[in-house]
Amino acid sequence: MRKPKLLMTPGPTPLPPEVISAMSQQIIHHRTKEFGEIFSRVNENLKKVFQTKNNVLTFAASGTGAMEASAVNFFSEGDTVLVVSVGVFGDRFINICKTFGLNVIEKKYQYGDVANIDEIIEIIESNKDIKGVFITHNETSTGVTNPIEKLARYLKNTDKILIVDAVSSLGAIDLKTDEWGVDVVVTGSQKALMSPPGLAFVSVSEKAWEFYKTSKLRKFYWDFKKYQDNLLKESQDTPFTPAVTLIRAVDAGLRLILDYGLENNFKRHTRLAHLTQLAAEKLNLELLPKKEYSSAVITAIKSPEGVDIEKVRKIMNQKYDIMVTGGQATLKGKIIRIGHMGYVDEFDLLKTIECFELALLEVGYKNFGVGEATKAVLQEIAKEVR
Repeated sequence: MRKPKLLMTPGPTPLPPEVISAMSQQIIHHRTKEFGEIFSRVNENLKKVFQTKNNVLTFAASGTGAMEASAVNFFSEGDTVLVVSVGVFGDRFINICKTFGLNVIEKKYQYGDVANIDEIIEIIESNKDIKGVFITHNETSTGVTNPIEKLARYLKNTDKILIVDAVSSLGAIDLKTDEWGVDVVVTGSQKALMSPPGLAFVSVSEKAWEFYKTSKLRKFYWDFKKYQDNLLKESQDTPFTPAVTLIRAVDAGLRLILDYGLENNFKRHTRLAHLTQLAAEKLNLELLPKKEYSSAVITAIKSPEGVDIEKVRKIMNQKYDIMVTGGQATLKGKIIRIGHMGYVDEFDLLKTIECFELALLEVGYKNFGVGEATKAVLQEIAKEVR
C-alpha cells in the first residue's frame, strides 16, 4: 500500500487538513456579500503576513505572473533598472524586464553566492538613471537568502523603488515590508502560505503608486489600479473572476499561520533548516551556499564526487515516496535540494533524512556512519521534550 508522497520540495508544499477542507466546500459566486467577507478577511490577514499597511493585490496567477506585473506597472520602455541575480529566479527577473524593453543593468553572482549589498549600492550610486531595483529575497534554486534589509533601508529615501521576489520567503522568513521600506513585494500561494498553486499576491507602497502614474507599458489584466480600486469598494472583490476555491484555501492557511504566530513560524523554519544542515554535516556533505546565508526554507546540498545525485533523488521519490528536488540550469546533477517550508514538521524531516541515508547507501556512497545523521536530528528534537 502506497502512502501519499511527502513533498519536501521548494513548492508546492503539503496542505494542512483545514486548507483541504476549505477547498471541498461548494463554490460560491464571487459577486456576493459572502465572498466579499472572505476576501476582505484574506486581504487583512495578508497585510499582517506582509507586515504592511498597504492593500495586497490578489491575482489568479503563478508567482511569475506577479513578477511580470511588477515590471509593467511601474516603468516605461527604455527606463533603466538594476536586476540582482543569485540564481534561476533572479535571471527570470532579468528576462522579464528585457522582454518589456527596459534597459537592464545586470548584477549576477555565481550560483551559491549571496548578493553583496555594498556592491549593489555602489552600482546604484554610479548610475543615477536607475529607477528601480529588482532582487530575489530567497533563491530556491541555490538555497540562498539575500540580506535585503540594508538595501531596502538605503533605497527608502531615494527616488528609486525596490521590487522584491518573496515567492518562497513570505511567511517563513522575516520580511518587514513597511519598516524596511520595501516598495513592491510579490509572492505566491503554494509555498510558505500552505495553499495550492494558482494565486499571486503583490504589496505596493505609496511611493510605488507614484511610479505607476507615469508608467507607459501596456497592461490590461495586470493593471494594478483595477485591483486596488476593487479593494476600496464596500464589498471587496477582484476586477476579474477570481479563483474562489483557492481564495478559500488561502483564507484557511493564513489563519493557521497567524494563530500559530508569525514570529513562531519564522523560528520553526529556522529550526528545520538547522536540523537539515546538521544532517548534511553528519553525512559529510557540503552545502552549496555558506551556512550563514543558507535558506530557512530549503537546503541545497552538493553532490559528493562520484555520486549520481539524480539517482538518489529518484530513489527517494519512487521507493520511499519522498519528493525532493535536484538542481536547475547549470546546477542540474550537481546538487540536491531538500525543502522544509509550510506544513512540514520535524518528524517529516526526520523521515526524509532516514530515507536520504538509505538512498545514498543504495548508490554506493558510504562516507558516513549509517544512522548518524538520523540520530543527530533525533537528539536535537529530543532536547525540546526533556
